[in-house]
Amino acid sequence: MTDNSETSHSEEIESQDGDESRKVIRSIEIKIPMAKEPERLDVFLARQVSELTRSKAQAAISEGAVTVDGSAVKTSHKVRPGQLIRLEVLSRPPLELEPEDIPLDVVWEDRWLVIINKPAGMVVHPAAGNRSGTLVNALLAHYGELATADDPDRPGVVHRLDKETSGLLVVCKRDPALSKLAEQFRKRKVKREYRAISWWQMSAKKGIIDEPIGRDQRDRKKYVVRQDGKPSITHWELLEKFSYLSYLKLQLETGRTHQIRVHLLNAGNPVFGDPNYAGRNRQLGRLTSGQRKQVAVYFEKVSRQMLHARTLGFIHPVTRKELFFETELPEDFTWLLEELRGSASLK
Repeated sequence: MTDNSETSHSEEIESQDGDESRKVIRSIEIKIPMAKEPERLDVFLARQVSELTRSKAQAAISEGAVTVDGSAVKTSHKVRPGQLIRLEVLSRPPLELEPEDIPLDVVWEDRWLVIINKPAGMVVHPAAGNRSGTLVNALLAHYGELATADDPDRPGVVHRLDKETSGLLVVCKRDPALSKLAEQFRKRKVKREYRAISWWQMSAKKGIIDEPIGRDQRDRKKYVVRQDGKPSITHWELLEKFSYLSYLKLQLETGRTHQIRVHLLNAGNPVFGDPNYAGRNRQLGRLTSGQRKQVAVYFEKVSRQMLHARTLGFIHPVTRKELFFETELPEDFTWLLEELRGSASLK
């Protein structure tokens, strides 16, 4: 939050228009401080409320979910000192989830759970811009239905992997499993190990990155290290080092969005190939001309960030048995490692 505005929240209530598909999940009141300069309402809300972009703020104002001193206003309204803004955050209407016959790499399953080795390029669940071709669409085709989640667009989903991150992911088929497994994630009892290839050599053989992460105020699709963010802890270990790249093992103690990518960028070692967190062209200036040519060859083969969820361990939420899964590195990851090892041997 900014401007020292006074903000209060209330819990979920029914929407006023009677539309059962949309509920007021949160009510926010913001008291404009006396020293505040006049500012457009849509711009002000986008800065003040973490989940709002300016376009979403405009939509909320247009549909009457925002009032100023109890009255509906236009998006161009200028907020002024002493005014009380009330925003009703509505749930999204559920998407039509269509089963799609998409091949899946099933590592293990029982009647409660399924462990998937997700390929890079696959989105986990439908959302705006990705309404088909997702893991959830594929799972619905394979199993007919999944466990009920708080978000109707994410049935069975307990945790996620970024679109271009490959590796192990657990999905719940039936309801009793989802809530109990989600609790293990919340209590940090799930073991998750990743492998990554990052830029530059690390500062030591192993270490811990303990830096809070929050949404980037300049680009709301991205995250940054910021002191008012959520506590975030990543353990890392150097497995192999090359002239300008490192092969790492990473373990998550917390599970924030884009956590490894953000933490490694903040440490000065962004994930190789990551276009959103300075892992591609922004690093080329430090290379020799020969190294740049070499990286150009790598980028032709590697079209995504080199990040792979290699292991996953937890207690079965129903049987209480201890489960542990491990998967091999994908083809593009293995290829790059072999190229790096071959280049190193030529020196």
